[in-house]
Order: sequence, then C-alpha cells, then structure tokens
Amino acid sequence: MSFLVTYFLVPSIVTVARERKLFDEPSQRKSHVRQTPTIGGISIFAGFTIAAGSFIDYDKVPSLQYILVACIIIFFIGMRDDLLSIMPYKKLLGQVVAALVLIIPGGIYFTGLHGFLGIFEISSTSRILLTVFVIIVIINSFNLIDGVDGLAASIGILTSIFFGLWFFLSGNTEYSLLSVSVIGTLLAFLRYNVFGKKNKIFMGDTGSLLVGLLMSVQVILFNEKNIGFTSAFPINSAPAVSFVVLIVPLYDTIRVFIIRMLRGRSPFSADKNHIHHLLLKLGYSHVQITMIIVLANVVFIMLALLLQDIGIFQLTAIMLTVATVLSFFLEYRVRKVHHCGNHKPRNLKMKS
Repeated sequence: MSFLVTYFLVPSIVTVARERKLFDEPSQRKSHVRQTPTIGGISIFAGFTIAAGSFIDYDKVPSLQYILVACIIIFFIGMRDDLLSIMPYKKLLGQVVAALVLIIPGGIYFTGLHGFLGIFEISSTSRILLTVFVIIVIINSFNLIDGVDGLAASIGILTSIFFGLWFFLSGNTEYSLLSVSVIGTLLAFLRYNVFGKKNKIFMGDTGSLLVGLLMSVQVILFNEKNIGFTSAFPINSAPAVSFVVLIVPLYDTIRVFIIRMLRGRSPFSADKNHIHHLLLKLGYSHVQITMIIVLANVVFIMLALLLQDIGIFQLTAIMLTVATVLSFFLEYRVRKVHHCGNHKPRNLKMKS
C-alpha cells in the first residue's frame, strides 16, 4: 500500500510542481544542474500515513495516533521550508513539539541506558530531555545527508529493514509493519529520485525531516524492547548497535560540525564537506556514491552485531575509530587527487 500510494502520487506532484514552478534551482552549493521539483516529501508522507493508519492495529500500538500526529507536524514544517523558507529557530521549535507529542501522550521515550556508564534507569526529566535530543539529532542528520540522489532514502530503507526484521523476529509484528510502511514508500520514491527522467523529484526538507522522525521512532522502540532481554531475539549493547545502524548520518553530522567549529565557523553554516561531497570530488556518480555508502553501512552493522557482547562503550569507541580512520583516508585521497591535478569528474551531467 505505501509503495503504490507513493508510486502513483509522484507523477501528479511533479505535474503540479511544474505548473506552479516549485523547483530547486541549480547553484554552486548544489550538485544538480537543472530545475527539479523538491516536494517529493508529500508522496512519502501520504504513502506512510495511509498504509500505517490502515493496517497497523491501534489496540496493539496505541502510540500510533501520536506517531501520525508528529508526522503531520513535521510535514507542515518541511512544506513551509520547501515552499516559503522558515527561520531555523521555528524549524527547531516545530521539531521539539513533534518530539514532545511522541513522548508525553505517545509514551515513546527512553527509560534507561542499558547499563551504559553504570546507568540503567533514568529519571522522568532525564527521559524527556534525552529523547527530545535524540529525536532532533536524528531528524536533522537525515536532513544533512540528503545531498545526492537516493542517499537519504537508501539509508532510511536499510535502517528500516534492520529494525523491521528485528521487530518481526522478536515478536513485535505491529512495529515491523511500521518499518515496512517506511520501506514501501521510500522504495517507490527512490524509483523517481534516482531513475526518474520525466518525473524526477527530490524529497526536500518535507521528506528528509519526516524520514528522520520515523527513524528516531524505530530507534527508541528498538532500545526499549531490548531492556531486560525480554524479547525473543535480544540484542546486547542496543544503544551502540542502534547508533551503528545510523552511523552514516550521525557520524557525518558530528564530523562536519567539528570541522566547522575548528575553522572558527558556526556548526550550522553550510559547506561541502560531507562524506558524499568528498566522494563527488573524487568523481563518483550519485548512484555510485549511494551504493558505496550503503554497502559501508551494511559492513558496520554486521561488525556491530558480531561485537555486540563487548559492551556499549567499547563497541561505540571501536565503530567511531573505524569511521574516523575511513573519513581521514577519504579526505587524504581528495587532497592527493586535487593536488596532483589529474582529477577528472566521471560524470558532469549527473543530477542531484
């Protein structure tokens, strides 16, 4: 259902965008070279909400109505930003409101740290603050990696496959339907975003913020269901494993923030230092970049599952170290190629 709704809705959205001139204009900061509609998030919102609202049992997932309400809030924030622009503080405020809807009436929040730093259960105030922080970080990390064709959608699909499969194996079937609803809509969107010619479209802030919100919901549910190892398929070091599942957007966000601050700039200032920008500088196409990053993410997930018994802190430290080494190597390759002067982009016509 989520796939079909998105698949058949995108062409109509593209038609409306062309008639109303709702395009993303090419610029020096952007990697596409022709006008492309940026309101693909509408199709993602419709695909997910229609499918989840139709097939997930409200009695078994009473928090679903609040998940949908939070999606609606994020949807309107993203649409305002895509169509008219919105002040950063208003955008952040809307995200906080959506997070609080999930937490207070929805009951979706962290209750403990799984023994990390010796902490198991946390106070009610700490639960709210931690959960709001995690939701906002994940939402904006997906917004930041949405820079080349298919990347944000593909990471969203990979993440939802992991969590959805775990929910299913652990007996939380209704939660797995939540993940499947995300997978279906993103697969359909990917068809137009990556392979579309006549109906090519970007997800825009509407889509990236919404995908980030849905990823954060799955992360919280995954961690909470692993407390006390009461599930049929327990995962040790769940906080570290969930971090690794989202290591691409989370690590890249941490990385670019540190680089900007070391250079005396605001961490929120725009630049072209993201991992996908570095791969673009090496001449890889958008499809190649997405495949490289997704495959790397799969390897990280496999390593995390193999090393889950060593402890949360140790696993996180190892994964961060590996990611840092790889990013330094990538930066070294970029500097070397450009210093030698023999860099020739492989495909100058590739569009974002």
